[in-house]
Amino acid sequence: METAGKTQKPHAICVPFPAQGHINPMLKLAILLHHKGFHITFVHTEYNYNRLRKSRCGAAVAPSPDFQFATIPDGLPPPENADSTQDIRSLCLSTEKNCLAPLNELIGKLSHRISSVPPVSCIIGDMAMGFALDAAERIGVPCVLLQTSSACNFMCYKHIIHLVDKGFVPLKDESYLKNGYLETLIDWIPGVIPIRLKEFSNNIRTTNPYDPMLNFLITQFGRSSKAAAIIINTFDDLEQNVLTHLSSICPPIYTVGSLHLLRNQLPANYTLKSMSSSLWKEDPACLNWLDSKPQNSVIYVNFGSITVLNPQQLSEFAWGLAESKRNFMWIVRPDLVQGEKAALPPEFWDEIDDRGFTAGWSPQEQVLGHPAVGGFLTHCGWNSMLESLCNGVPMLCWPFFADQNLNCRYACEEWGVGMEIGGNVKRDEVGFLVRELMDGEKGKMLKKRALEWKKKVAEAVGDCGSSFLNLDRLISEVLSV
Repeated sequence: METAGKTQKPHAICVPFPAQGHINPMLKLAILLHHKGFHITFVHTEYNYNRLRKSRCGAAVAPSPDFQFATIPDGLPPPENADSTQDIRSLCLSTEKNCLAPLNELIGKLSHRISSVPPVSCIIGDMAMGFALDAAERIGVPCVLLQTSSACNFMCYKHIIHLVDKGFVPLKDESYLKNGYLETLIDWIPGVIPIRLKEFSNNIRTTNPYDPMLNFLITQFGRSSKAAAIIINTFDDLEQNVLTHLSSICPPIYTVGSLHLLRNQLPANYTLKSMSSSLWKEDPACLNWLDSKPQNSVIYVNFGSITVLNPQQLSEFAWGLAESKRNFMWIVRPDLVQGEKAALPPEFWDEIDDRGFTAGWSPQEQVLGHPAVGGFLTHCGWNSMLESLCNGVPMLCWPFFADQNLNCRYACEEWGVGMEIGGNVKRDEVGFLVRELMDGEKGKMLKKRALEWKKKVAEAVGDCGSSFLNLDRLISEVLSV
């Protein structure tokens, strides 16, 4: 791009879906592109930008003149708890309806700024923010979509329309949620192992053919065919079969996972390398506590940014961890328990003594990479799964919603790195599985397999690895054209 006789930087607008698990990989991708020479405008919702500033004690969050944050409204009233994740269903429907006009207005403002801001040359939107395609078309630049979960999940979402066509959904009535119907095997999705209906997003469990969320998923993943390219935060060896099938029905696909490993390889003196996107204030004391524990002796417990427990589930997990007699670090978000503040009884603390540590939030990548951590009890969000694989840490899986049941199935049955905890969580089962993961024969097998995946993902992001090369190809073939 030439202006006044000199080459200008390409300018990428990045539009993540406004939830922590989507913001994290988009920010890592933006950092990588910035290091490659892009000017970045990273678009937060106003609500999340305020949370980000709060988590960083009001500090500036865009420390570079060519990496700037911008905001648009999400169209929702602020929640009662100003430090919690908004309802995901409401966010999906509101952003689809209300965010295109503010994004167009933002782009217009950027185009009228002083000449130090280069013209917008591409837009990178989250797969759930399909309106980014319209914004890009309006100004005549390419739009690529970032799939922040697995390639298998992407393929399954694209086939929800076929579940409707074949009569599997919507459900005939509410009894289908209880009569074993969700155990129905779906074995005809290309590249995907046979899975049960319950391993699709829970958003398909509706009796309403006009359910807004069901139609949102069908629409957003259908629109993906209009993208200039699709970026997936995965690596080829992990999902080669489904990637082969996706490549025949989708725009060009670029696998660039794990994004956090690619980011970690940037030079130490690159000032944006450690920029955080955490919407909660991280507790650095957890790393000091881990320093006091032997190697592979701690199970890390984190249910992510969205999962909510009821008080009974909180109690069962707490006493299961206590009765395991193993060291554990548990991330207990302020909004972890539905409708009330997460609180653990005094007798729990008396029981665990120094074997347990809780925090409201943690620098998870550092925690999973700490030598004291030997296992991970997880909700099976895709970022957590990848971070666990990248560090060779086996998992106990307790999926909650969206893609997590599918991720759990693959972790336990295909990749050989996990064991599942039953949905109706019981303390005896939690205690037994924690001991088995940390010290049992099954746990040793899972650890061995996890270390094998750690080696493979390291190869993917290394020089001449598939993910390393795909990032350069994405830039040269799509984003800089």
